[in-house]
Amino acid sequence: MTYSEGWIDFIAGWFSGGAAVIACQPIDTVLTRLQAGASSLSRQASMSSSYSSYFSSRPAAKSLVSNFGVSSLWRGSSAMISAVPMQNALLMSGYGIGKRWSEQNTPNKVYLGVFCGGCCGGVLQSFLMSPVELIKVEQQVVGTSALSATRNVAKGFLSAQNGAWRGLGATLLRDGIPHGVWFLSYEYAKNSLVERARMNQEKSSILGSNSSNSVGIPLLSGAFAATVAWAVGYPFDLIKTRIQAGGTKGIIDTAKELVHESGGRPILGLYRGFTLKLVRAIPASAIGFFVYEYVKDSMSNKMEM
Repeated sequence: MTYSEGWIDFIAGWFSGGAAVIACQPIDTVLTRLQAGASSLSRQASMSSSYSSYFSSRPAAKSLVSNFGVSSLWRGSSAMISAVPMQNALLMSGYGIGKRWSEQNTPNKVYLGVFCGGCCGGVLQSFLMSPVELIKVEQQVVGTSALSATRNVAKGFLSAQNGAWRGLGATLLRDGIPHGVWFLSYEYAKNSLVERARMNQEKSSILGSNSSNSVGIPLLSGAFAATVAWAVGYPFDLIKTRIQAGGTKGIIDTAKELVHESGGRPILGLYRGFTLKLVRAIPASAIGFFVYEYVKDSMSNKMEM
């Protein structure tokens, strides 16, 4: 791998992350409030009675808009727009490094390299995203301003309790192996679609005339990858949000609490809000991979000229 290739991955990932946040932040705001659940009720009740009906996904968006305006759907976006491009840049760099290393050294095990690269990128970006998501959750659930939420988290870095890292353990579990699964699923779907298009040797309205560079392939592959990856990592995302929204318990006890709240049904308890997560994650992943591939191809072509 040359420096230029790594730089291209970084820049493409940066644009990819920014595009996904802008497009999907309203869904994320609704989902975060749903995930926060009972652990934040007491905190919100002391602030405003209008929060009481926010924990069902159906009326959540309507309630936010009617009480606080349309802009409330983008709560937390400033923190995410600042950090997610960097997060995605790290992830895409890990993906690119792993893929190129495997292609050069173990061409028969490219998927393994992609998986390992995704896992490493996921773990590294967890240390960036955990405090950033804590800011986001405080804005979305409690309703504090971006400045106040940032100050609160910044104070946590200096406190003996390390409050700025609340939820880090669950974040690592959510972003490690699941990101490896994400990139592995994307690479598999992408290669399968390209191979199928080549075997058919015909133009497709979905895949386009140039199968390896069409719009459809990264969009469809990204959507598939998001579904598979979140099926693996979603319980830890739910636990992470519950902890960051004011929960005082650890990962295992929070998981038990979620299962108890669902009447002892683990799947229902640990996958609460999963459908809404897919509503956000599928387009975000599709848009992210499309922008990544587009920017990467554009930059590579300009460097070859």
